[in-house]
Amino acid sequence: MAISVRRYDLDWLRVIAILAVYFHHIGMPFNGDDFHIMNRESSKLLDDIMVFFEQFRLPLLFLISGTGTIFAFSKRTWIQFVKERAIRLLIPLFFGVLFIVPPQTYFEHINEYNSYFDVYRNADFELNHLWFIENLFWMSLVVIPLILFLKSSKSDRLLHFFERITAKRFGLFLFVIPLILILVTSKNYYPSDSKDILNLSSTFYYGFFFVFGMLFASAELTWKYLKQFRKLNFILFLASSIVFYAYYLMPHEWISPYFTINQRWNIWFIVCCLVGWTFIITLLGFAQIWFNKKSKILQKLNEAIYPFYILHQTVLIVFGYFIIQLELNIFIKIILLLVTSFPIIVLIYRYLIYPFRITRVLFGMKIKKIKTR
Repeated sequence: MAISVRRYDLDWLRVIAILAVYFHHIGMPFNGDDFHIMNRESSKLLDDIMVFFEQFRLPLLFLISGTGTIFAFSKRTWIQFVKERAIRLLIPLFFGVLFIVPPQTYFEHINEYNSYFDVYRNADFELNHLWFIENLFWMSLVVIPLILFLKSSKSDRLLHFFERITAKRFGLFLFVIPLILILVTSKNYYPSDSKDILNLSSTFYYGFFFVFGMLFASAELTWKYLKQFRKLNFILFLASSIVFYAYYLMPHEWISPYFTINQRWNIWFIVCCLVGWTFIITLLGFAQIWFNKKSKILQKLNEAIYPFYILHQTVLIVFGYFIIQLELNIFIKIILLLVTSFPIIVLIYRYLIYPFRITRVLFGMKIKKIKTR
């Protein structure tokens, strides 16, 4: 396998991707979308910015998860791999649904409940942000045959072919074509934006990045080409970003006479794919220069980032519910939500999760001997 040593750039990107999810959720009560709690006023500018970053924050997370899946399998049999995935993913998922997500449900529907325990009496259990963990688990199981194939010598011809394509100047960029075909085709049958695993337009789209993370992890020379063509890919990303905003900001009356609503949505899916894919291949190239360095801070962050993800949305919604009631402008509320939620998440992790074996298991952390004074 290509990943025979620790890839610190991928560790950094995992941390960055999850922090990007955190910052995105900080903005959600204020951008006018349908979040669990909503401020009375919303910011169109904030929404215009967030819609751009939505195109690559989750694709990046799924791609990094794909590379991590290859790494997790590299020293295990498929049975050991399934057991490891169940411990690291299913236990935090069930625990999260039962104890982490209910506060979100309560504050979202607070006027419908007499007390917090009504959430349990009514069995109002939801996945909310933990949908990612569920999707990751099922994707990990489905790709086991592909992983076994990539581990075997039978994959040599495929990986060499993949490397030859990525060696071309626009080879990496060309893979946006199957991504576009997957999203446009699947959206015709599954138009929902739901992240449910059975919504195949979402599952196939994120699954594409997950599988390509596996391919990148298995094709050693591809990393060289990601680095080599990083500046070209950056130009493609800038061009795609200009096209994205040109279409996003274009008045509807300019285009509606010439295209049906379905055609306009298909154009939107195309520009989204262009931005998402070009950002990914650009970042993977530059990250090898910027981030591929060992760091004690990275080691601590990499260990903490999974519990951070599990906790973050609940803390944001609990604090956000009270903050949006204040008579302050949106910018001040966002800053206030940031400076209150982040320290609380860190403190919960440091003093309630990190030191104890049971909480480490419940939050998907590896068990290890904790040094005590």
